[in-house]
Amino acid sequence: MDIATENYEVIELFFKGGPIMFILLGLSILSLNIILIKAFQFSRSKIWNTLLLEPVYKLINKKDSKKTGEALSKIKHPAAKIIMTILDNPNNSAEDNENEISRIGEIEIRKLEFLLKPLEVIANLSPLLGLLGTVIGMINAFSRLESAGSKVDPSILAGGIWEALLTTAFGLIVAIPALAAFYWLDGRVDQVREDMRHAAIRTSNLLK
Repeated sequence: MDIATENYEVIELFFKGGPIMFILLGLSILSLNIILIKAFQFSRSKIWNTLLLEPVYKLINKKDSKKTGEALSKIKHPAAKIIMTILDNPNNSAEDNENEISRIGEIEIRKLEFLLKPLEVIANLSPLLGLLGTVIGMINAFSRLESAGSKVDPSILAGGIWEALLTTAFGLIVAIPALAAFYWLDGRVDQVREDMRHAAIRTSNLLK
């Protein structure tokens, strides 16, 4: 069997799944785009590398504000903005600093959480759409079986069932990587939230 024949069979199977397959295909493309966008965003921010902040803490400890500012400006990690916020407002009260840190932190978290909710919706919706396609397919299969009357051919029912199950399989194929990506990305956001909290505490302690 050559590649062209295999590709034709895959396409044929896809069309046998009915219109639900096209919806699932659209969701899979959307899911892939979201994952790639978030992977690029997270990679650009280097959110997993908090060691980048260590030289900054050393400069803060040395009270070298100029070099500290220059170092922070080169770091994309959201925790750097928390540190900058504290350094830029040395005369603020503890309460004012806390409010400003919370505001900046919330802005940064919202940026990281952008598009995660649609990804979660896709992960939860895809299996349900697949199941819906299967139910519709089963209805059609039993309808054809009823139309056959006394000349019932078991292959009619068997063929209808496996065609109906195609949408469930495709729905799971779309949902599993989307759900895995969502939980991984959401876990990274939680880690950044903790990194920002740690950066605020450590910076405040160094300035005392």
